[in-house]
Amino acid sequence: MNSLAQLAVVGAISLAAAGGSWLLRKTPETKPAFVCDPAVIRADEICLADVKGDALWVDARSRAEWKANGIKGSVLWNMDPKEDPNAMEAEAAPHIAAAEQVVVYCGSEKCGTSREVAERIRKLGFGPEVKTLFGGWDAIKSSSVAP
Repeated sequence: MNSLAQLAVVGAISLAAAGGSWLLRKTPETKPAFVCDPAVIRADEICLADVKGDALWVDARSRAEWKANGIKGSVLWNMDPKEDPNAMEAEAAPHIAAAEQVVVYCGSEKCGTSREVAERIRKLGFGPEVKTLFGGWDAIKSSSVAP
């Protein structure tokens, strides 16, 4: 066997061994803790740690996501054009009127839906404090609140 063939065989064996080692010893993925700095959030946002225990959660994600893993006791109110906005408002209104604090969340910090929904809730004029959750669902997933 010439030296080029030997090099190819040694390289292939090394690559196979490295791949097998990676598969067997791959470290489990860990969820990074979600950090909410009160110094950088907007006035209409709230950190998950500051949410009152009896807050009303309003899920601004899709109905499918809400049904799959929404927070227990939350109400759905999103901006999906396939949904009836008046029906969602009517279903949520009694819960909002009885709440002292309302926290609206959507998929992530970049999702603007929670801001739109929060503004609509404020316009109802029921009086509870209405905030959007800094980090949205991403913050919930990295916490003990996640269902």
